[in-house]
Amino acid sequence: MDTDVLKKLLADVKAGRIPVEKALHKLKHLPYEDLEFAKVDHHRGIRSDIPEVIYARGKKTEEVIAIARSMLEKSGRFLITKASENIYRELNLKNAEFSPASGIISYGGRPRKKGSVLVISAGTSDIPVAEESQVTASFLGSRTGRLYDVGVAGIHRLFSRRELMAKARVIVVVAGMEGALPSVVGGLTDKPVVAVPTSVGYGTSLGGLTALFAMLNSCVPGMAVVNIDNGFGAGCLAHKINMMGLK
Repeated sequence: MDTDVLKKLLADVKAGRIPVEKALHKLKHLPYEDLEFAKVDHHRGIRSDIPEVIYARGKKTEEVIAIARSMLEKSGRFLITKASENIYRELNLKNAEFSPASGIISYGGRPRKKGSVLVISAGTSDIPVAEESQVTASFLGSRTGRLYDVGVAGIHRLFSRRELMAKARVIVVVAGMEGALPSVVGGLTDKPVVAVPTSVGYGTSLGGLTALFAMLNSCVPGMAVVNIDNGFGAGCLAHKINMMGLK
């Protein structure tokens, strides 16, 4: 449950469209619902405006589905990260959306999109992490745009699309290898930059550590860095920054 759902519920009670008993039933699992193997935090969206999100990796398919259906019943939406196509098939929800590249399953994201979050990837191999960031920010209610495969090996590809950066309120930059692209973008814009290192690269990329260290040591001010391959975290941070002054 989030603030939008709660406001609508209270308005429906006030207008007499929903009986008090039915509203009480919807609220009785706040602040969380105990499923034994998981305690689903239905209250989180009200506290932080970011609902609990299901991290599928390491969970059984039936556990992921049970948590998702619990969230669907209480709030009408859910987001699953690091999911498989099998989980998507087993959910069997007509309007659920699955992004094979990012492994994200979403249902019932906020329909009204605000602001502008631009997600940039250095290479095509970085797209799965970039897609995770873009889908997350969009699900939460940010208007998003994408600019992919514009890394420093062909920097003219980025320069030809500078108008997209000028229109964005927040820019997420996803890069592996040497991790240079966020610094380049940060030097070209006055917008906040969220840098995402990926594990893409050869031996001395060290599973993304080289890109991470490059981003952490950037001399460009106004740039935040999230964990390796953490497109979800970048999408959440970009959304929160984007929504400042828009609510």
